[in-house]
Amino acid sequence: MDRRGFVASGVVATLAGISGAGGGAAVLERESFWRVGKTLPDGTVRLSANENPLGLAPSARKAVMDAIVDANRYPFDWRRPLVEALAKRLGVKTENLVIGAGSTEVLQMAVQAYQAPGVPLVIAEPTFEDVPRYEKPFPYRLERIPLTGSGYAHDLQRMRDAAGRGPAVVYVCNPNNPTGTVTSSADVDSWIAEAPEETLFLVDEAYFEYADTPAYRSALKWIDSKPNVVVVRTFSKIFAMAGMRLGYGVAHPETAKKLTAYISANNTNVLACAAGLASMADDGLVGRSLTANTRAKKIATTTLDELGLEYIPTQTNFIMHRIHGDLETYIAHMKDRGIQVGRPFPPMTEWNRVSFGLPEEMERWAEALRGLRAAGTV
Repeated sequence: MDRRGFVASGVVATLAGISGAGGGAAVLERESFWRVGKTLPDGTVRLSANENPLGLAPSARKAVMDAIVDANRYPFDWRRPLVEALAKRLGVKTENLVIGAGSTEVLQMAVQAYQAPGVPLVIAEPTFEDVPRYEKPFPYRLERIPLTGSGYAHDLQRMRDAAGRGPAVVYVCNPNNPTGTVTSSADVDSWIAEAPEETLFLVDEAYFEYADTPAYRSALKWIDSKPNVVVVRTFSKIFAMAGMRLGYGVAHPETAKKLTAYISANNTNVLACAAGLASMADDGLVGRSLTANTRAKKIATTTLDELGLEYIPTQTNFIMHRIHGDLETYIAHMKDRGIQVGRPFPPMTEWNRVSFGLPEEMERWAEALRGLRAAGTV
């Protein structure tokens, strides 16, 4: 039997927990590995996590199957071609790249690498929660700056004031999670151009593929001229690899070298590397993901308009809408109807974040929301 046949009939068809006498093998059907959509085995629709409902691309699934025979190996030989292919895709050098177990590890590296007593860590509120979590063991001075009242953008002037002119770490999630909003890239660029080199800009572009507004562009243009800019991205969203944990940072070579000192050894696994390579080689994957996302977003906005519920126009794969009443109660009501929706994001406790699923899953969400409106609870 060749390698592919062995993998398909052996490794995936039977994940065996072989015990002693009287024990049995736990058998998983191959199809369960490639579940598409956000519907869990019990029928619950999980719209609480910003995952791509299409699942791994078919080419990436095959690559994972083929690579399983190397799962007992350290990933050295897989990392090199991944980094080379990624550098070519981005138009950068391999020395500009730092690979992480998801983008969150790259964020953690930066927080650790640039911490010092009393250095301000400046973030928006609300924004992606991991950066302030990574700050806790270190002697930063955390500065939370509320989003602007109109547009829910980063309040860059107040963030500038908080950062000052000395050492600081500024985290800009753009587009922002959980609001799905874009902060003017021209305004971010203006600050980067004027800031002292001691101010590190940690620009999180996890959702950059989804943004289609002229107000937005990547911060990649700065990496050669500004050692104080780190652009962080992920394979989790557009490439549907959230469970495989593959992300990267792009920075000036000296900055990338500094971050790498804080990397966990062998942090990318063989299967993630294989899936990442195959996903980048799939020319239609981004387009398929965007098309599915657009259809889901249309269902969401049409439903919210129909019910007269305010929402924030989104540039991502989720949307934030206003509710009436207690948020935790609303979340519980949706759960009773088989729909998991987003967690609270203080201080926006009158809003709920909904991650987009397949169109049919969004129709289930819409039906549940209409039911709550009919019952007078939303």
